Amino acid sequence: MKKCDVGIIGATGMVGQRFITLLENHPWFNIKVLAASTRSAGKKYSDALGGRWCMDSALSEKIANMHVYDADGDKEKIAGMVSFVFCAVDMPKDEIKKLEEAYAKLECPVISNNSANRGTPDVPMIVPEINPEHAKVIDVQRKRLGTKRGFIAVKSNCSLQSYVPAMHPLMQKYEIDSALACTYQAISGAGKTFERWPEMVDNVIPFIGGEEEKSEQEPLKIWGKVTENGIENAAAPVITAQCLRVAASNGHMAAVFIKFKDKKPSKEEILNIWKEYSGVPQKLNLPSAPEQFLHYFEEENRPQTKLDRDNEHGMAINIGRLREDKIFDYKFVCLSHNTLRGAAGGAVLLAELLYAQGYMD
Repeated sequence: MKKCDVGIIGATGMVGQRFITLLENHPWFNIKVLAASTRSAGKKYSDALGGRWCMDSALSEKIANMHVYDADGDKEKIAGMVSFVFCAVDMPKDEIKKLEEAYAKLECPVISNNSANRGTPDVPMIVPEINPEHAKVIDVQRKRLGTKRGFIAVKSNCSLQSYVPAMHPLMQKYEIDSALACTYQAISGAGKTFERWPEMVDNVIPFIGGEEEKSEQEPLKIWGKVTENGIENAAAPVITAQCLRVAASNGHMAAVFIKFKDKKPSKEEILNIWKEYSGVPQKLNLPSAPEQFLHYFEEENRPQTKLDRDNEHGMAINIGRLREDKIFDYKFVCLSHNTLRGAAGGAVLLAELLYAQGYMD
């Protein structure tokens, strides 16, 4: 695979930093451009950070010395320097939509970590192992934008990256009528560390703005179908969610309850479906794809956030405690790494998928 130059828009934020760690030695992608807000533009990346490097690995000298571009003011220049950009900016939604469409109309594809375009019908929201066929809607979007090459593709919210992958393989054989998901979400999902958010130490906050709505609605787009007007959302299953912020640095846990519509599979059938399931990323052997997408733990006290979030470089989905329920049919727990599978890593895997399928040509 020929290596191509890419840009990171929003490079100074936590997700932008995670993009840097994932892309610095990527076999297909080369970091050519770092861009951020006007206040960071023109500075060396290390100066723009101002000591806010949050990653466990050290900031390399090469990246530290890179020039930071103005994400908005330099967009024409950036679009001419790279094959596509990753976008993870902290801006109002209407401004994000405007910025992402501007890059797309400059014939620069955008792989977005932002939520602004997730509800746009002709913008694919792809979990590569679940709905890779939604990439076909890019043709619909290009007609609307008037582009030949430019488009926007988004990854879904991090809160549903644990339980939707566990539900999806079951839905290929059985119809799920309804589901309840209670998520316990790490502070990095808010772009925070314990040093910068001391009130989260020894604490749980039972509200995360917008998360419950996203957790209930976004899966229906993922399970929707491509039409000539965009993605038509699925009507079922009905999902209700409750999202809590917990005192963990990384890793989103979910307690999941599911009810089947007609036929109910046995526990052994469910475990076998999870074990055997793989997706297009595994078939294509994409660089960021986990070898085993879904990992089931037999131990009663697993998966655990601290022990299991980094499974398969943080790109695996971890499941445990499957058992029958008195109200629903089954209950289980799931865990995913929110800044890897749930954010930057999921976006890199999406970019690999679209690159392998020729959408970046």
